Amino acid sequence: MRDELTKAMLAPPGAPPVEWVVADGPVVYAEAVAEMERHVAAIADGGGRERIWLVEHPPLYTAGTSARTADLLDPRFPVFDTGRGGQFTYHGPGQRVAYVMLDLDRRTKDLRRFVAALEAWLILTLASFNVRAFRREDRVGVWVARPDKPHGIDGAMAEDKIAAIGIRVRRWVTFHGISLNVEPDLGHFAGIVPCGVAEQHYGVTSLADLGLPVTMADADAALKAAFAEVFGPVD
Repeated sequence: MRDELTKAMLAPPGAPPVEWVVADGPVVYAEAVAEMERHVAAIADGGGRERIWLVEHPPLYTAGTSARTADLLDPRFPVFDTGRGGQFTYHGPGQRVAYVMLDLDRRTKDLRRFVAALEAWLILTLASFNVRAFRREDRVGVWVARPDKPHGIDGAMAEDKIAAIGIRVRRWVTFHGISLNVEPDLGHFAGIVPCGVAEQHYGVTSLADLGLPVTMADADAALKAAFAEVFGPVD
């Protein structure tokens, strides 16, 4: 699934495969950030391989650099300020978080193309489960149509976000990344205005909410295959 925006994100010929690492159990958020910081520095210094790190977190909220205090409606879980872009989001069990540590100096120094490639990766992943997902120019992330839900006051069809994106870049090495809702408790998103999108016909969904009994292992396999399609080889 490559177009003019995303194909430049392929690894250059001869580059080593991207490390694909899956955490064995829940990862404490502060520890995840510390490990990302360490590995990003290693990549930038030429001593580390590019890495995708798949984790689940205990329930928590994170605030991106554009977060508004008013969008934290109910701080029922710990709240972490983070240097990634975006606003408030929720992480918790049943949600696959993928931390993306890629060297754009070796690929393409273009953040717009990088975000488009992340969206393409998620869209291709969801297509493997026969979910038609799409990007929106005015709303970062990946969305699905919900004709079963009430339309907006302007007649617009309801849409739900199924995957979020929030990145940071240091010395042209990326970190933070994406989250895909496999089977989280969607009620926990009620504690925030997710990603600052408050209109009632824009909500949050998951594969389970769409009626798809996808396991985390299934989601991981689909993510890995789609990543190779968009970004190049992984091991």
